[in-house]
Amino acid sequence: MSEHIRADFSGQRIYVGIDVHVKNWAVCILTASSEHKAFVQDPRAADLARYLRRNFPGAEYLCVYEAGYCGFWPQRAMAAEGLNCIVVHPADVPTTNKQRRRRRDRRDARKLACTLRSGDLTALYVPDKVAEQDRALLRTRHQLVKKQTACKNQITGQLRFYGFEVPEELERSRWSGQFLAYLEQLPFSEHSGRRAMALLLIELRQLRALLAEVLRDVRVLAQEDRYRENIALLRSVPGISLLSGMIFLTEVMDLRRFPTLDHLCSYVGLVPDEDSSGESVRVTGITRRRNPFLRHILIECTWTAMRQDPALLHKFEELWSPSDKKSKVVVAIARKLLNRMRHVLQEREPYQLGLIK
Repeated sequence: MSEHIRADFSGQRIYVGIDVHVKNWAVCILTASSEHKAFVQDPRAADLARYLRRNFPGAEYLCVYEAGYCGFWPQRAMAAEGLNCIVVHPADVPTTNKQRRRRRDRRDARKLACTLRSGDLTALYVPDKVAEQDRALLRTRHQLVKKQTACKNQITGQLRFYGFEVPEELERSRWSGQFLAYLEQLPFSEHSGRRAMALLLIELRQLRALLAEVLRDVRVLAQEDRYRENIALLRSVPGISLLSGMIFLTEVMDLRRFPTLDHLCSYVGLVPDEDSSGESVRVTGITRRRNPFLRHILIECTWTAMRQDPALLHKFEELWSPSDKKSKVVVAIARKLLNRMRHVLQEREPYQLGLIK
């Protein structure tokens, strides 16, 4: 009677590409030399882990999926099942024109698995749950600010559409309590017009209340042990407030993942893109590959910092000429401000004016 021999894949690697969707995952599994199977399964890491262990016992399982709407929970779920999973930026996955025009879930999963096997993928940083949820609070505030701006623009649009002129004494105090009271008393000829304006004012007041509430939450968060000392260091840098400091800390999360200032500037988006061919080298302007939220805040802080730090203002005047846009030159100053922030966090010393060039 023949004895059943169980396959052993010890020392071998199995490559798994996953195209993640809400209701299912498209999965493609490759060995070192061939394709095993491409299939669709329910979005559960436990099911995938069970399948891999049953078919490839003892192997090392390497998985990959593209960052997107689902965040990092699939990565954490697969890590809990013992699967080595990385998350990659979609733009970093080599894609042919044919693949781009004829997208299919299983084909995308196969592309990921093949690229993982060839070693051409760079994993994104996966934050811990605490840092990720702290960041969500600051990003929610940013979204509320955008909604408030949109609401103000709607109100201004109503004023222009119906030809209402704002009194001169209120022009300099727009959005004050007095200005809102003026808006409530506008002489619309119809009830529907008054009601439309009233609803916009209700929305504006609600957004203001939410922003005040989230700001209180941010101040409480800043006093937590994991932020208290770092916030004090960052606030010693001219131009950095408690709010901007918290945005920086929750977006960067771990400064050690950026070995140099250039790496940090690249993450923020303070480096130029380059389009080179042969002997032709063309700089195409500031990169679109960036953290847009963090870069926007840092540029705002830079304008404030130049009013508070004479060295930064002097550097700006040195670099700027009438033929240049100020917004272009301020990027160079933002790099210097970012260097100051990085320095105080690394050296654990408050910033002193004139200490860092």
